[in-house]
Amino acid sequence: MINIISDKDLAAKNLTAYNADYNTYEKQVKEVLNQVREQGDEAVFAYTKQFDGSDVHADNFLVTQGEIDAAYDQVEEKFIAALRKARGKITAFHQKQLRNSWLEPETDGTMLGQLIRPLKRVGIYVPGGTASYPSSVLMNAIPAQVAGVKEIVMVTPPIRGTTAVNPYTLVAAREAGVEFIYKMGGAQAVGALAYGTQSVSKVDKITGPGNIYVTLAKKLVYGEVDIDMLAGPSEIVILADQEANPVYIAADLLSQAEHDVLAASILVTPSEKLAHQVKLELARQLAELPRQDIARQALENKGAIVLTDDILAAIEMVNHLAPEHLELLVTEPFKLLGKIENAGAIFIGPYSPEPIGDYMAGPNHVLPTGGTAKFYSPLNVDTFLKKSSVIYYSAEALLENGRDTIILAEGEGLMAHANAVRVRLKDLGGDNFE
Repeated sequence: MINIISDKDLAAKNLTAYNADYNTYEKQVKEVLNQVREQGDEAVFAYTKQFDGSDVHADNFLVTQGEIDAAYDQVEEKFIAALRKARGKITAFHQKQLRNSWLEPETDGTMLGQLIRPLKRVGIYVPGGTASYPSSVLMNAIPAQVAGVKEIVMVTPPIRGTTAVNPYTLVAAREAGVEFIYKMGGAQAVGALAYGTQSVSKVDKITGPGNIYVTLAKKLVYGEVDIDMLAGPSEIVILADQEANPVYIAADLLSQAEHDVLAASILVTPSEKLAHQVKLELARQLAELPRQDIARQALENKGAIVLTDDILAAIEMVNHLAPEHLELLVTEPFKLLGKIENAGAIFIGPYSPEPIGDYMAGPNHVLPTGGTAKFYSPLNVDTFLKKSSVIYYSAEALLENGRDTIILAEGEGLMAHANAVRVRLKDLGGDNFE
């Protein structure tokens, strides 16, 4: 069960660090990627048969309109209504992230600016099989759609032993504006998106979560295409004071612990009384969970209740952990918000539980893990945009700035750089720099 430890002990354990043993799987994943690069569809179909037991081929590889219509017939109306409500909130939030291209004239005869353009084609990976992850579809596809991506392609494994895709996933894809859905998963799907095959056109970027094979494949194809991030197991850190509700805290810790035996669920508090209350409440709630075996292992492996000397020490510990999800369950959370430097998403107050961010609030739930919130941001509209700088100099502006440009270029020993400016200055009757 979960232990109560000091902040110094937690610093030594570094529970949010995720050290994936990529070396164990790298040879196999490289082989899959190489086969897909060389053989295209044939390799994808063979690996889908090998790993998923599904007989996918050219005639049933792409999800048809008929399959999507059938999915709508299988999904409850209340689910579709909730999905559309979430879609509206996610869309509204991400629309606020949009920025326009700009070009501004200066008084010195220059114009400087930035062109902002969407990527043309992106691939989103959605875990599949018997599981359903419609929220993952929305969180990856909607920002791409808001950014203006022309073609969104989704890949997801078929239900094992069949050629069917989970109906909830299909409905979410249609609601999110996904144009093409291919029945494939694993490293072979990442390879197909990165290199292209006879049926699948190469994409510019791959986003979306997956198992270690998918994550490693994304790492290996980076450079051939762009990727969003390398995601690890889920994390939650709760910063709480003596006024926080232990029932809420235990429920929120378990909401992440049930994900994965490697999920990190951590309470940081200066209140010893609260720490013991939460430990008791965790035991009570854990006994009622359908996934209690997974949650129990997660709490034992990567869970902790951390006691600090005071609230400032607790904040310091939070910034050290840089968690994927952070809840502020303190008396005056907005006073502490400015002190939080590293967190993927911050949930403020007792009525903002982490699952509301997973599904309904609007901000993206694809977040940096493993301490990478120190330098990574959540998936967002910018993920699907590229930017080009724009520079215009008039003759007068070049005359004004050319001499200093030549001096800097020659200081770096790049004489051709200097000469590219010098020949123009000569034509303009500028100073002699011989």
